[in-house]
Amino acid sequence: MGVLLEPFRYDFFTRGIIAATLVGGLCGLVGVYIVLRRMSYIGHGLSHAVFGGAVASYVLQVNFYIGAGLWGLVSALLINALTRRRQIGADAAIGIITTASFAIGVALISRVRRFARNFDAALFGNILGVTNEDLMVIVAVSVLTIAVVFFLYKQLLFATFDPEVAPIYGVSTERTDLIFALVLASTVIASMQVMGVTLIAAAIVTPAIVARLLTDSFSTMLWLSALLGALCGLTGIYLSYFLDIASGATVVLVATSLFVVVFAWTALRRRLGQRGARRLVAERRAQSIAGLFD
Repeated sequence: MGVLLEPFRYDFFTRGIIAATLVGGLCGLVGVYIVLRRMSYIGHGLSHAVFGGAVASYVLQVNFYIGAGLWGLVSALLINALTRRRQIGADAAIGIITTASFAIGVALISRVRRFARNFDAALFGNILGVTNEDLMVIVAVSVLTIAVVFFLYKQLLFATFDPEVAPIYGVSTERTDLIFALVLASTVIASMQVMGVTLIAAAIVTPAIVARLLTDSFSTMLWLSALLGALCGLTGIYLSYFLDIASGATVVLVATSLFVVVFAWTALRRRLGQRGARRLVAERRAQSIAGLFD
């Protein structure tokens, strides 16, 4: 028992596991809207865009959350503005902005070279680097996201499932999409220290997909995805201590393993259900034919 509780003797691990649990739940909650809107690429793109802001903040010796936050919010606004132009598709807009931003970060690294020792942490996360300030930011973003989902539940629902009909009911999809883009950017920024820019997209998408496999109810999917994300974050960080693997990678691998198990289980259940239905139909058909000769 002492071996299992050993990691909790270290303050850095306690902070890391709290941060990972909160980040997992936050990503799971936001991921529901991403998956249902079929916009998985935007989470991947924004995380790469924020990387440029993170490097710029380090080089200019500006507070990370101020520099990366402003950079991420501007990127989200630009993506939101470009996707509304019919001449430019959403995937093209995200590709242009995010790859340019990521390239700026790489160019700064190659030029200055002072960021090289923190490069792996920025890409894949670093549990050792989670501070009390990081925890406060994660908590603040989590509270903000929950408040947005609660107070804009109807607006987000319309914007997700029926954006064409939304204006008839007085719902501004443009404003709703803008608010959601800002929430997503805040989520990416808050998650970067734990997950790293290359793994945030998986943390956002995977719990939501697993929840979608388990339920057809939107409200159930929201809390289930957040719960699964939190459990994956907690389990992943805990295992990373004993396996000596990067924290973000472990969280993603736990979530992926959960997806494989749930996908296999639901596929098996569906197949057994189809066999049972075919058997029932065959039995009823046999009974009907037998009734003709009675």
